Amino acid sequence: MATITFLGAAQEVTGSCHMLESPALGRVLLDCGMHQGGDAVERIQDEQFAFDPSTIDAVLLSHAHLDHSGMLPKLYHEGFRGDILCTRATAELLSVMLHDSVGLYLRDLERTNIRNARRGKPAVEPVFDMEDVEGVLKLCRGSLYGERVDYGPAGVVCFHDAGHILGSAIVEVVLNEQSQQKTLVFSGDLGKRDSVLMNEPATLQQADVVLMESTYGDREHRDEESSLQQLRDILQQTWRRGGSVMIPAFAVGRTQDILFHLGCLHYQGELDNWQVFLDSPMAIAVTRVYDRWLDLLDGDEVRHLSDVQKTSLETFLPTLNLAIDTEESMAINRIKGGAIIIAGSGMCTGGRIRHHFKQRIWDDRNTVIFTGYQAQGTLGRILVDGAKRVKLFNEEYVIKAQIETLGGLSAHAGQGGLLDWIGHFQPAPRTLLVHGESRALDGLREALWDQQQLRAEIPSRGQSIVY
Repeated sequence: MATITFLGAAQEVTGSCHMLESPALGRVLLDCGMHQGGDAVERIQDEQFAFDPSTIDAVLLSHAHLDHSGMLPKLYHEGFRGDILCTRATAELLSVMLHDSVGLYLRDLERTNIRNARRGKPAVEPVFDMEDVEGVLKLCRGSLYGERVDYGPAGVVCFHDAGHILGSAIVEVVLNEQSQQKTLVFSGDLGKRDSVLMNEPATLQQADVVLMESTYGDREHRDEESSLQQLRDILQQTWRRGGSVMIPAFAVGRTQDILFHLGCLHYQGELDNWQVFLDSPMAIAVTRVYDRWLDLLDGDEVRHLSDVQKTSLETFLPTLNLAIDTEESMAINRIKGGAIIIAGSGMCTGGRIRHHFKQRIWDDRNTVIFTGYQAQGTLGRILVDGAKRVKLFNEEYVIKAQIETLGGLSAHAGQGGLLDWIGHFQPAPRTLLVHGESRALDGLREALWDQQQLRAEIPSRGQSIVY
């Protein structure tokens, strides 16, 4: 008998974490992610595990995004010493993601404690530090897609390409107990079939239980070509107004897609004279990781890079400027128009994008382009939902910049892609929907019944099932 307990991303999008307990495998976590939204220091201080980390035998990590991996340093800090199984590319990205995330947390915590000292409040102790990051990275065991890894007394783990970001995986777990074989498949985050750079998500055909993401379970994305035309139109309109464009950067995946698309526009003669700035040290580091793993990425786009004799995303766009230190970031403020600024973070929860908003969001010549999902409680979601004013650095700003969303550049499958993916399983497995807000979960469950007569379940946080 195996038990799954849903500890995060159950009837919510962020904080992916599910516990699998079985005599064949031991006690393992599927992901160990961070919730997103609100004040980062308060959010991290409030994160609590519903288990003793020292009793966890392993973590099966679907990919490096922080809402799937961000609590690994806390897990280590509180006693976890098991293996972290993931793909090799995920292991490399994880180093970049966790060093950046924990560095930002510690700097924010330092500022919080300075304010607390002025107000006579006690200092807040960190829940993890850089030593915990180094400890996490030493526990990583990377494998290739399709490689079957024996684990536990009688378990087998295999990662399949999820097509979401570099290294992202569908996690297949086979348990052999009392002469019976049981298969669990955890989708992780599934990519779109027409995403640039990424391969299509792998399709599996057999499972007893499937945990499937539902982020966009109630809707479809624009197709890629429509989104590219929208991007062309937004850039042309903003150029004519004499404005600049701000793009909150999802450091892994979306930034690399945007750089590729802008490079294509440049070679087609459609980029005008925009100066492009990548103002995110993490996104720069991640782009260099992507360049080292180009052979994993989609063949058509990689061939396109070769066709123009550019072997990396970083050099594909000749007008690209890299802003690594704070002085280079601040220098962008002197450019009043004609700048495309790609800056962290993707949901505007922190990072340099907020400083650029302070300089430009009140100017109606400018445009903000969102390229991915904005979680509830984040500044990005507030802007997408149509707020007229926003508070930045304790000052209020009127929002006059145009707010645009390129839905077709999402790294998640829409409803059709999710239905197609689950439809390959024969017979239909027990299906549990995770990683989605209520509307998306309900929409996908209804579509699964209407189109495939599959009765999906929507587990709540803390719920357990036995299979």
